[in-house]
Amino acid sequence: MQHPAISPGRSAVVTGAASGIGLAAARAFARAGMHVWLADLPGEALEAARAEVAGLAAVEVRAVPTDVGRREAVKALRDAVLRSGPPALVMLNAGIEAGGRLFSEAEVWSRILDTNLWGVINGVQAFAPGMIAGAEPGAIVVTGSKQGITTPPGNTPYNVSKAGVKVLTEALAHDLRGREGCRTSAHLLIPGFVYTGLTKARGVAEKPAGAWTPDETVVFMLERLAQGDFYILCPDNETTTAQDRARIAWGAGDITENRPALSRWHPDYAEAFKAFCAGR
Repeated sequence: MQHPAISPGRSAVVTGAASGIGLAAARAFARAGMHVWLADLPGEALEAARAEVAGLAAVEVRAVPTDVGRREAVKALRDAVLRSGPPALVMLNAGIEAGGRLFSEAEVWSRILDTNLWGVINGVQAFAPGMIAGAEPGAIVVTGSKQGITTPPGNTPYNVSKAGVKVLTEALAHDLRGREGCRTSAHLLIPGFVYTGLTKARGVAEKPAGAWTPDETVVFMLERLAQGDFYILCPDNETTTAQDRARIAWGAGDITENRPALSRWHPDYAEAFKAFCAGR
């Protein structure tokens, strides 16, 4: 069983499609008989991705160089896609880490937020209206992050961007389900530990045993899409879904229990957090 948007002859748009989860998703959509539009920054990686996906099935595969942080670039992508009608599925997946920290320069913050958050805002505003008006089964999948939910200390700009993505996608899902006759759904993909270009950029040359591959992540995503899940919370080889749920619940408890911010990493709460997770 598949989500009704994933259907032979219909089209899928994937941003951040030149590598990682985006490329794995593009491969899966092509194998399902969908025509695929790959969007990423211009370069050899994007063209190589197009050639790879095109070799998998007798479908149309187009690559469109796109900086998702630039609204006019996303509009140009939309206009190209719409010449063949509204897409059935849009996966807003483009994202970077860029080594940002709390006190990083404004340029670092802007680069991360422009790609990770504004890239999703631009994509939603460009594609959702046409998909709604088309009145056909559709899906908008947005790649979030567990770091946008538990917000661990460290890469603050990335956490902020992905927290914004979560809020935006929740609002989109609420809006879509309240529209009479709307057949487009929204979904938040929350990957686990995945060996992608972001991992390699941190100097990890080989896939760690605890990580999933992008293909494993996409298989899980498709299974949960078929079930209609909004929050597609992915496990991996070192973290179970139960562990993720406990960590998320503890983080929410910082507010309801009036604990210090990010108490999971506060030394005074180390034992309490450990006991809480064991109890769940």
